Amino acid sequence: MSFMSVIRNGILLLILAVAVHIGVFFLNPNFSGKVQKDVRILDGASFKSVAELLTERGLIINSLYFRLLGQWGERDQKIKPGLYIFHTEMRPIDILDMLVMGKISQKEVTFREGLSAKEIGKILFQAGLGSEDDFLIATRDPVLLHELSIGAESMEGYLFPDTYFFPEGALPEDIIKQMANRFKSRFDRLIEKQAVESELTQREVVILASIIDKETSASAERPIISAVFHNRLKSGIRLQSDPTVIFGLADFNGNLTRRSLTTPSPYNTYLISGLPPGPIGNPGEAALAAALAPAEVEYLYFVSKNDGTHYFSKTLEEHNAAVNKYQRNLS
Repeated sequence: MSFMSVIRNGILLLILAVAVHIGVFFLNPNFSGKVQKDVRILDGASFKSVAELLTERGLIINSLYFRLLGQWGERDQKIKPGLYIFHTEMRPIDILDMLVMGKISQKEVTFREGLSAKEIGKILFQAGLGSEDDFLIATRDPVLLHELSIGAESMEGYLFPDTYFFPEGALPEDIIKQMANRFKSRFDRLIEKQAVESELTQREVVILASIIDKETSASAERPIISAVFHNRLKSGIRLQSDPTVIFGLADFNGNLTRRSLTTPSPYNTYLISGLPPGPIGNPGEAALAAALAPAEVEYLYFVSKNDGTHYFSKTLEEHNAAVNKYQRNLS
């Protein structure tokens, strides 16, 4: 074999070795099995540091090749920060796609209608999305309230109940912004849909809706209960709503007593006239719609029938008879 043949064979073997190495990089075979790994990409991190981190975590076998892959189409300039969940059988191109598209790890969280900010904070904590205290502090942050154009001392009432997808490590401020912006879009849509002018301000609508949500879960009853409260407000009759009393009690143990009803509080609507100073929870779209458009009825009273619905009355005499029937079992 001539010297040139040796050289040619050596070059071919080298090219083959490089091709195999590159092929192994792109295929990224992992013989230890599929192992899930969390990787947090910091805001402002260089693509080089990201490639090195992925190599350290055993997700790619060559950081240089990954950097070259990223330069194609300048995708190395388009990666997004956040917490990602990769696994060891992923191809480098798939990892790069996730980084460019920002497919960060997210948690699905659902909040039902009527929850208070404190209850929302507890759910977020249970979902691994920060502490309850940090969330509550953020709901009272005057800078954030101003930024979101909330003319109140708290976000209570403006955290729209719905299903959300929050990224791992989301800050309380980011969660609040997402919920408050959804409230704004849904409320504005309701105003357009109702095509009626409410006698109440937006703040008063939110307060009333929060009470309606606490009073009933029966969708058909919401406009009727709204009408009762509207009628009482117009007639100067106190709302006398148990949920508002409960909200104002610092140590409520689940048992609403006669003493509770006589305990002074800005939220005790047995003692104060008109609406309480703020929402007692975060109302859903149905309660907001009911507050904006009450049913056209003359009821002034309602009492629970202990089956999830209520009996409505126009007069105090009729109401007392209903209380005797459904609450005192005197009939």
